[in-house]
Amino acid sequence: MTAVLVGTSHGTDDPAGQAAVRALLDGVRAARPGLDVREAFVDVQQPEVGEVLAGAVRDAAGRGSAAGPAAVVVPLLLSTGYHVRHDIAQAVRAANVSGEVAAAAEPLGPHPLLVDILADRYAAAEAAHGPFGTDDAVVLAAAGSSVPAAAAAVEEVASALAQRLARPVVPAYGAGAEPRVPAAVAAARTGSARVVVVSYLLAPGYFLDRVLEAGADVVTDPVAGPPGAEKADPRLVQVVLDRYDAAAGA
Repeated sequence: MTAVLVGTSHGTDDPAGQAAVRALLDGVRAARPGLDVREAFVDVQQPEVGEVLAGAVRDAAGRGSAAGPAAVVVPLLLSTGYHVRHDIAQAVRAANVSGEVAAAAEPLGPHPLLVDILADRYAAAEAAHGPFGTDDAVVLAAAGSSVPAAAAAVEEVASALAQRLARPVVPAYGAGAEPRVPAAVAAARTGSARVVVVSYLLAPGYFLDRVLEAGADVVTDPVAGPPGAEKADPRLVQVVLDRYDAAAGA
């Protein structure tokens, strides 16, 4: 018996964001035929992760026992934070009251494939807006969290992206940590010809809307790709499966 994959995103009212997450989970299903993949959320949308996880564990119990967890929650979140450490952790603890039947995977980032994707989003923006010069500034915009480990993870990604692009990259946040994206854009504006924001956000939604309002000259597409993309980036699908396999003991 293979553990159920419960792909758990934040949730959004944005139809393009909802479609991007569905496309990602559809990509996981296509890449791993036969894997039971279920969608859950920690906020805004339904069903909640605890409900989906409980159902996955019940269904797995009906199919018989096997080594390893019956279900794995994969956070479709780029960094750790409250939702990973509270909502998802609480759902897993509740499922494990009578035994170790559920596990939580690590969030998607940091991961080398995410840096590859961010570099490609930057290159696509450069192709659309003309070459970025050495006097243009680059800001990496993340959702943000008050959990220190989240900022450390974003800084790790910013450092790796800076190495890839061979130019400085300043991390900034939508909430929970400093500097906030508008402040980072304003600071970068001093002495810079243009400010390019690389969106370290999974999909369209509230935080991307705020980034678009922050005053940058160029904002890249989010990690999941441009709005309306019919298929998920296969590298992002692989990140999800990497996290699942590590937690499932595959």
